[in-house]
Amino acid sequence: MDIKRSVLWIIFTVSLVMLFDNWQRGHGRPSLFFPSATPPQTSEIHSSNTRTSDLPPFSDIRAPAHPSAPPSEKVHVKTDVYDLQIDTRGGTLSKLTLIRPGDTRQGNLSMPLFDETPTHTYLARTGLVGTQSGDAFPNHHDLFTVQPGPRELTDGTDTLEVRFESPVKGGVQLVKTYILTRGSYVIGVRHQIINTGATAVTPALYTELVRDDAPVEAPRFSHTFIGPEVYTSQRHLQKISFSDIDKGKADYAAQADNGWIAMTQYHFASAWIAPQGMPREIYVGKLGSSLYRVGAKQMLQKVEPGQTIETYARLFAGPAEEQMLERIAPGLELVKDYGWMTLIAKPLFWLLEKIHSLLGNWGWSIIVLTLLIKAAFFPLSAASYRSMARMKEITPRMQTLRERFKGDPQRMNAALMELYKTEKVNPFGGCLPVLIQIPVFIALYWVLLASVEMRGAPWLGWIQDLSRPDPYFILPVLMAATMLIQTRLNPTPPDPLQAKIMMFMPLAFSVMFFFFPAGLVLYYVVNNILSIVQQWYIAHRFSNLGKK
Repeated sequence: MDIKRSVLWIIFTVSLVMLFDNWQRGHGRPSLFFPSATPPQTSEIHSSNTRTSDLPPFSDIRAPAHPSAPPSEKVHVKTDVYDLQIDTRGGTLSKLTLIRPGDTRQGNLSMPLFDETPTHTYLARTGLVGTQSGDAFPNHHDLFTVQPGPRELTDGTDTLEVRFESPVKGGVQLVKTYILTRGSYVIGVRHQIINTGATAVTPALYTELVRDDAPVEAPRFSHTFIGPEVYTSQRHLQKISFSDIDKGKADYAAQADNGWIAMTQYHFASAWIAPQGMPREIYVGKLGSSLYRVGAKQMLQKVEPGQTIETYARLFAGPAEEQMLERIAPGLELVKDYGWMTLIAKPLFWLLEKIHSLLGNWGWSIIVLTLLIKAAFFPLSAASYRSMARMKEITPRMQTLRERFKGDPQRMNAALMELYKTEKVNPFGGCLPVLIQIPVFIALYWVLLASVEMRGAPWLGWIQDLSRPDPYFILPVLMAATMLIQTRLNPTPPDPLQAKIMMFMPLAFSVMFFFFPAGLVLYYVVNNILSIVQQWYIAHRFSNLGKK
């Protein structure tokens, strides 16, 4: 019995099952293995659609406005990294495009993030609610007034402030000021609460993100998380899937005095970051047929008549670049989704980033990282290839034994074991070194898939964006060719059907790689070429030693 091939068949089968499961989740179907994106926790659990009754009622913003409602204005604001619109209805950030000009070959690499159209909704908003039943304060339904001032960050200035004032409501006026900084993907939002009434009030400030469940552009045959996330220092990252919200099974920390709430999607995220040390309630819920929100309600101090208090929040909206996120808030780098391989993936990306700082090209950095990994695993690979070379050498004798004892499996297995012992061949020798390396290569897959740094990054010639598929399919064809060469270098399976299937596998896998990002395929091509060179060198050396 060829134990090695049996193990490889198991790995192949599991790989196909995992690919199918990723396809299921990527198309909104339930996972075979992970029925809930967020497992139940043991403390301070909060389920969706609770404790939000005191927040302003929601009407589907994609529906036509009420005829009696006064029209709102979309205030256009532009900085060096943002092109955005702020709706005077609530002072809501209703459209935001990330600006990144490309060269003449790449074109404009700008990315729309927030938007408010009949088919797609994604926005950030804030407002006040009362802590006492019946209190009504300015919120995202009210019509604010934009104050005069510049709307574009000009040369020579580093900050831009845009100020909105609400009408007085419940004896309270809310003044909301957006503070944008040159080169920064963090928008400061200053809230001034002015008590113009005759009695003291105790409002609460809510900051929330609203998004529909529309899919985003992502590589086929891959699953990337889209939806709300909550982070606290006690519970760390909690992902909440749209399907869990639909089922009322969204579990997360309801109370905190730290952390952030976010909406994430492939390569990009937005997050509200409240002042640390300020108590808040966290909520997640569904709004309308396909709209969802995640937010935090921050308890404020009592405001006496004639008094003004001020509170400050930060809104991140931008690419999930790991180093930048680490500087913004604790744990924010976790919005970069490495799946379940984070522990291995983070050090790999750190090394990849260090290489890029020296080379300045992500394509060459991927090649160098692959070389370093192959060098680190060379002793294991050498042991595997030596075992495979020995197996290939005794394959004719194994085939003879199978033919001789094909009617007696026990005697055949005994004869094979004796052959292994005589020739000092370990049937697991070629398999175990490969199994040890698998987690590293899976982690590197997630690194290259999740890294927005590859977006718009050229390598050479025809590859001008490593995050997109090869436009001429050159790398996938090379991938199939190198897999075919590797298959031929391996011992031929004794079963003709199995041999045909092993020859067909490179073609089957190459079909998927036609749709994978070019950076990911580049890694696999380089890895395969290095494996072929290693395998040929060790087999050739082993053959020469055998002749001596």
